[in-house]
Amino acid sequence: MTVTAVSQGAAGAHVASGAGPAEPTGELRLRLEARNGRSVVTGQFHSGALRMLRPLYPGAGARPAAQRTTEEDGQVLVTAINPGGGYLGGDRYVLGAELGADTSLLLTTQSATKVYRTPQGPARSSQQFRLEAGARLESVPDALIAYQAASYHQDTEVWMHPTASLALAETVTHGWAPDGTSFRFDEVSLRTRVHVGGRLAVSDNLLLRPDQGGTARLMLGGHSHLATLLVVDPRAEDDAVQRLREELGVLLQPASSGALLGITRLAVPGFVLRALTGSTQSAEAVLHRALDWMRREWHGQPPVDLRKY
Repeated sequence: MTVTAVSQGAAGAHVASGAGPAEPTGELRLRLEARNGRSVVTGQFHSGALRMLRPLYPGAGARPAAQRTTEEDGQVLVTAINPGGGYLGGDRYVLGAELGADTSLLLTTQSATKVYRTPQGPARSSQQFRLEAGARLESVPDALIAYQAASYHQDTEVWMHPTASLALAETVTHGWAPDGTSFRFDEVSLRTRVHVGGRLAVSDNLLLRPDQGGTARLMLGGHSHLATLLVVDPRAEDDAVQRLREELGVLLQPASSGALLGITRLAVPGFVLRALTGSTQSAEAVLHRALDWMRREWHGQPPVDLRKY
């Protein structure tokens, strides 16, 4: 059974069960500042099973120098890594980033987040992002894969200036089970709250419990992947959202795609996109098409380049 809520000005509910360790299993915190047209990681703290690769500037080599923009060159790519290979019961991870004024961060992961059996209680992840005036965050992690008997709770809190730009992408899917059936995990809970100008503007709660009501066979309408993109941006008004719908409609035109997609406007400038697809590649295609459209139309940037290969 799937329960989804997108609302304005409500705190939202999140039921906690099981106690995590006193110290995080892994923690990574960053601070970015703008220097000479580039976003620079000026502060970094990491502990346990969470760290980062060397920051990169993928835009710097994407076009001839004469065609580059300052923002294109200046966006920094940070890849978070978990050397442990997966999340277990009772694990607790913390990821935080403070983006100074006019900085731009493209945040990703090295590989999929795999959540295995969690008999000791849910694996937990806490994400906290602060965006100052003119700052921009694109968070594009690899898929979250929940295996049999896994429970995972993720809480994301964002505090942003009204002139900042936010794009949070997520893909959720099930892992392999010994009997070959799908959606054998116990629970996946993703709670996201966005504060704009000091006020709670968006509360999005996604709760997946396949066994509730015996609906596992009908999970996601027969699709295997749920992709979400939450965007809060001053430019994301009605006209922009309509043009994005048209852009994604072209992607999903072939009847054989089998994907389902919807876009909902928020009460603040922004939207939530959700897509049901049959593969990680299809989910990424939808998310990247939307991200690439925003990069092109709003920032004059080339498509997302996560430097994975």
